[in-house]
Amino acid sequence: MTVPPPIVAPSILAADFARLAEEVRAVEGAADWLHVDVMDNHFVPNLTIGLPVVQSLRAATQIPFDVHLMITDPRRWAPGYADAGAYNVTFHAEACDDPVALAKDLRSAGAKAGLAIDRDTPIEPYLELLPSFDTLLIMTIKAGFGGQRFIPQLLEKVRAARRHVDSGHLELRIEVDGGIAADTIEQAAAAGADAFVAGTAVYGAADPAEAVRRLRGLAERAVAGA
Repeated sequence: MTVPPPIVAPSILAADFARLAEEVRAVEGAADWLHVDVMDNHFVPNLTIGLPVVQSLRAATQIPFDVHLMITDPRRWAPGYADAGAYNVTFHAEACDDPVALAKDLRSAGAKAGLAIDRDTPIEPYLELLPSFDTLLIMTIKAGFGGQRFIPQLLEKVRAARRHVDSGHLELRIEVDGGIAADTIEQAAAAGADAFVAGTAVYGAADPAEAVRRLRGLAERAVAGA
């Protein structure tokens, strides 16, 4: 198993929305990416932030934005996040009838393209699409709400993706999102994930930057021992 150095992406879904710029700066110098959950109250039963907030935050930090679109009709909205300066824009396979075409649009707009797979979606039908993507995000909870408990059985998808990526020598980040914390990140890393979204584990800590560093250290230890 060949796994690149781990990336930790704090999720601002767990941050104080009244102090977003400060919360973002609290992880500068520690976070690799900043995970931004965009929910529309249609694809998932929750409503969060949208493009204007992303545009405002982009001016407040140098951390690369990892935008996760939990929305219907991502073909309409996703390129706008790339235009706003997002480093990586991920949309859900369940919400898009032509994922490869949208991936091309995102790359043309200057962003990395990510494909997300929700809890109840089999991964096998999408493995052959992975050469068109830069990131595969595997939900380790049901998409839509923060603070849910990690579901270890979903790591079978991570293992399947890692086998496929390694056998095809693909350059692809395998990202996990949901319940990632000090007691779960090692399992996910050992399964083959190399990018980790962490919300409460970071923003619920007294020192968010130190929490990020600790999580990355745990992931590195798991890979070294695999």
